[in-house]
Amino acid sequence: MIRILVVDDHEIVREGLRRALAHDTSFKVVGEASSRHEAIAQIASLNPDIVVVDIHLPDGNGIDVVRWARKNSRKIGLVVLTVSHMPEQIKAAMQAGASAYVEKSAPIYELVSAIKHAAHSPLAFSTHRARDLFDYGAQAHGLTGRELEVLETLPSGKTIHEIAQSLFLGDSTVKTHVAAIYRKLAVANRVAAINKAREFGLLR
Repeated sequence: MIRILVVDDHEIVREGLRRALAHDTSFKVVGEASSRHEAIAQIASLNPDIVVVDIHLPDGNGIDVVRWARKNSRKIGLVVLTVSHMPEQIKAAMQAGASAYVEKSAPIYELVSAIKHAAHSPLAFSTHRARDLFDYGAQAHGLTGRELEVLETLPSGKTIHEIAQSLFLGDSTVKTHVAAIYRKLAVANRVAAINKAREFGLLR
């Protein structure tokens, strides 16, 4: 049984989620909260397996709830459910330690899937908006499409020559792209580039 805490400042939303999730017998909504303060108190007292939390709360931000909960537990699943699909919000949720990000306009099966993912892999971030996050990160750092292609090959451990062959480019061209990647990410080597790219959500 997956024990769920629902956090949203609208009672009608909380009731709707409770009814929708009741259709899955593996779920049990054990509590509700309408504010950041209530959410933290409920997490501490109920110790739920999953927290489904809106970003916008009357006394703060749902991201703060995620950050607090993740700081205190690596096992709890944290699903952000919100009307916003701004890449900045998705990135903030991911960096705070969320397990998943779902829009309120999404079909219920996406939320169910996100909750089950969060229960089994709470530290692995999941969202159907991954492409938006990826594009946002790339644009923010000024990377070109070809530089992104080269960047995605770096974790493979391939040499410059092997990367060039796989992308049908010349060795000198790949070296130029790699140098540009390092410059734009403000790093000095491949390992640092990979780590920075993962931090910014540029490697899928």
